[in-house]
Amino acid sequence: MNIGIFTDAYYPQINGVVISTQTLKNELERLGHRVYIITVSDPKLTEDQPNVIRLKSIPFAILPNFRVGQFYSHKIMKEIKSLKLDIIHTQTEFTLCAFARIVAKQLDIPLVHTYHTMYEDYTHYIAPRRFDKTAKKITRKLSCFICNTVDNVIVPTGKVEEKLSAYGFKKNINVIPTGVDLKPFDYRRFKSDQVMKLKTSIGLDKKDKIILFVGRLAKEKSIDVLIKSLPETLEKSPHANIVIVGDGPERQALRELAKSLAVEEKVFFTGKVPWDQVGLYYQLADVFVSASLSETQGLTYIEAMAAKKPVVAKYDTNLDETIDDGINGRFFYDDDELPEILSGILEDELVNHYLSKNALDKARTYSSEYFGLAVERIYKETLGISQDLLDVK
Repeated sequence: MNIGIFTDAYYPQINGVVISTQTLKNELERLGHRVYIITVSDPKLTEDQPNVIRLKSIPFAILPNFRVGQFYSHKIMKEIKSLKLDIIHTQTEFTLCAFARIVAKQLDIPLVHTYHTMYEDYTHYIAPRRFDKTAKKITRKLSCFICNTVDNVIVPTGKVEEKLSAYGFKKNINVIPTGVDLKPFDYRRFKSDQVMKLKTSIGLDKKDKIILFVGRLAKEKSIDVLIKSLPETLEKSPHANIVIVGDGPERQALRELAKSLAVEEKVFFTGKVPWDQVGLYYQLADVFVSASLSETQGLTYIEAMAAKKPVVAKYDTNLDETIDDGINGRFFYDDDELPEILSGILEDELVNHYLSKNALDKARTYSSEYFGLAVERIYKETLGISQDLLDVK
């Protein structure tokens, strides 16, 4: 098949949608398909990438790290027409989604959409608090419209399926967890001296215990919960430290929070790190923690488990299939439960070893190979339905 994947988020950006899209591209190509990425331009690019077509774009005013592409381009439309696409798959809901719809309609190509993001968790970026309720209502209606007007819909978890159904989505939903290429996170790739060198470069000692977070430093990630838990955690685990890998708009606020709690010397911010080094940073961890309730799947949980690290997460239904409480990680329901859970894992080597081993076993069930095959099946079903309709006509 010739497959066109349209997305507003792609390299050099790094986020869950980008990783999911790249993983899908790699697996579809491994299965023998020809995959084209249609996305936005980015001034940070130093060279062209094969089979990646980019529309002109500008920075998004509210989030300058993101780009807003053109709604339409005659030149790109002509180029896409020459590709003779069999199917189009959209990964986002913005300008590239709109362009994909135009392409699909004009060229009579079936359209599949993956709904990655629960936008009602992000309305604080675009609407003042007094308009937040209205903004959430609008995002629900738009999400429902987009999903109701494509040929097939994919979601990463049952939680997202339930949300879309509550919005008023009428069609069948295909739940396909995003696959993870586990190889970059394999603990066997890294030597102990590499990990120790990194630990020292951050400013940590050999005896220090590491609570790790990896992700964008944004309000909806609830990183403040981790920092607020640290003073009490230190009472039982005096060598505990938090290492925060990533960057984002909340970085300064989080620094100030650590200072106000007198734990600024125990909280380390690495900033954004190159993607090919993230696996090494996971090896710093004694435990990986996230309090976010905005994840649709939470790829970092799976990455951490693939790195053979226990995961502690605030309970959310979308994690029911990922974390087995007390087996490969721990759930906390109230924020005040977190310090005791963390100190228990940090101070009990047997518990840590048990959770770590089971975490690795669980991660292996999220292989990227299965992901590619599952999406390929949806493409074939969609093309079959489209052909039947044409036969009827």
